[in-house]
Amino acid sequence: MYSDLTLIWAFIIVFAVFVYVVMDGFDLGIGILFPSFKVGPDRDTAMNSIAPVWDGNETWLVLGGGGLLAAFPLAYGVILSALYAPIITMLLALIFRGVAFEFRWRDPAHRPFWDAAFTGGSLLAALSQGIVLGALLEGIQVSGRAYAGGWWDWLTPFSLVTGLGLVVAYALLGATWLILKTEGDLQRQAARHAWRFGGATLVAIVTVSAMTPFLEGAYFNRWLTYPNILWVAPVPLLVAMASLAFVRSLKGGHELAPFLLTLLIFLLCFFGLGISVFPYVIPGAITIWDAATDRSSQIFMLIGTGLILPLILGYTGWAYWVFRGKVQAGSYHV
Repeated sequence: MYSDLTLIWAFIIVFAVFVYVVMDGFDLGIGILFPSFKVGPDRDTAMNSIAPVWDGNETWLVLGGGGLLAAFPLAYGVILSALYAPIITMLLALIFRGVAFEFRWRDPAHRPFWDAAFTGGSLLAALSQGIVLGALLEGIQVSGRAYAGGWWDWLTPFSLVTGLGLVVAYALLGATWLILKTEGDLQRQAARHAWRFGGATLVAIVTVSAMTPFLEGAYFNRWLTYPNILWVAPVPLLVAMASLAFVRSLKGGHELAPFLLTLLIFLLCFFGLGISVFPYVIPGAITIWDAATDRSSQIFMLIGTGLILPLILGYTGWAYWVFRGKVQAGSYHV
């Protein structure tokens, strides 16, 4: 029963992180693309496409981080100690982005500054998240129950590659969101961005996938040895098929399909990540069962989460439903 509860909590946290990545990902992606949009109606329309939902999207980051602290306190302590710099940088960037989002409307005299802050915060947050992912995949030195590495261990070529990879992937997500939500010149510009960043995202996926098996022996065994390769081969094959479908959807001028196919590619990459690291929460060092809190705490928190999670899903779904459809130039939701 204790083992089952630990698996349930691991699933809840992974689910929360994935929902955060795809929901706040297109917010950050729009921020990354923001300087390419014309000053005036195009920038206003792009920002208004996320205005009703952007702050609610970050609820999932709170759930993922808070759930990790409550359900896997050992992992939380080690990860925060090892990745303190990029995590704090990410949080500060998200705060700065949020301030810029609000003040660009309320302080029009300094709007160029707030636009730059919105882009800078979005770019830095995306880069920091990718670096955290890369550093975690590469491994954290643990001695006993504590972090045993240095301050700069997180900064490696691989973590920089994953950081840049997530930046271009978020930009792709933002571009496909704008294809869905806008019209006219802005939509056409978003489609051009989708072509560029779609190709860059595919290059990033291939590069990270090629490097990952050589980071640790367990990764190599799971992805490149027989018979394991037969079980994991469907993941890259499905990524290739989804990428081909994505190209066809852009060529066909579809609006919803590119966004949904991008979400599918993100989901498949998450599956690949899970194949690499499970059952470790800190690869090669701490499993989810090693890091888990006691059974009574898991049960207590699961009851609360069981009550709150449907409410979060409900109001999130309702917000997206209410603000469905195209964003018209000149409309405001802030």
